[in-house]
Amino acid sequence: MTATLDAGTTTPVLSYSPVVLPVPGRPVDLTLRVTAPETGDDLPVVLFSHGHGGARDLASQDGYAPLAARWAAAGFVVVQPTHLSSRRLDHLWERTPGAPLFWRSRAEDLIHVLDRLDEVERAVPLLAGRVDRDAVAVAGHSLGGFTAALLLGAGVTDPDTGERVSYLDPRVERGVLLAAPGRGDVLNGPAADRVPVFRTLDLSTMTRPALVVAGDQDDSRHFTDLGPAWHRDPYHLAPGPKSLLTVFGAGHLLGGVQGYDAAESVQLSDDAPGLAAAVAHLTAAYLRTGARPGDDAWQRARDELTTGPDAIGAVESKR
Repeated sequence: MTATLDAGTTTPVLSYSPVVLPVPGRPVDLTLRVTAPETGDDLPVVLFSHGHGGARDLASQDGYAPLAARWAAAGFVVVQPTHLSSRRLDHLWERTPGAPLFWRSRAEDLIHVLDRLDEVERAVPLLAGRVDRDAVAVAGHSLGGFTAALLLGAGVTDPDTGERVSYLDPRVERGVLLAAPGRGDVLNGPAADRVPVFRTLDLSTMTRPALVVAGDQDDSRHFTDLGPAWHRDPYHLAPGPKSLLTVFGAGHLLGGVQGYDAAESVQLSDDAPGLAAAVAHLTAAYLRTGARPGDDAWQRARDELTTGPDAIGAVESKR
């Protein structure tokens, strides 16, 4: 039976954690949360990469419930790893190469999940036999957006070795980049030297289809004085097909997508549950139409939320 990708918010979902994948050479096991609809078969997969952030739990497999629950309700299996960059693992940072960003390890975490989807499926009760391995998307927020971009084809140079690196994975069909970093030649803020790999980001090779989501108030001055336009670079500098959702009034947290009523959102004056819900709805619709091209969810969501005087944002696309 083919899944009906119902975008309704009342669809029951199941969440299971932790799924544990031992990975040779990794200082701790790779742990995951898996969220999926209660019913349906041939369910597409979304791999989600969390941001770096300052929160111990939101920047982990246990964060981003507003997105994971909404995407699962739309008919997806959402897999969320805890990367080594999570604050809950910061006791490892002093003795583990790659700290604190672990940019290579983060991409490799997603690839490990793809390599071992059979194990993940068997580990989660009621999920066996329901996963469509031929319909895989990747998504991420902030540093997670950078990670997702690598699997979509963006290239970087390892600042330690000078090696040109590609994590493009042919199993990944499309992606969603939320508040992702832009080009590196404009990095001039006080935090720029902490992320030298960002300076080498080549978005011109990011060939896979993607939706770029950017807040029009997301002014990341700690990295660049380019302003909110910096987070739109993954749309403008990458080849099509791409779409850009600019969210009105949203900062880096896009209304609080990383957690319900999260103190981190309030402290950064970016706590707008209506915006976060709209972002979750629009991204679910984009993923849904991408996984099932005959479905018009993306167009309907755009008509509902990005047109007229009450629009929460604007969408543009290129082929």
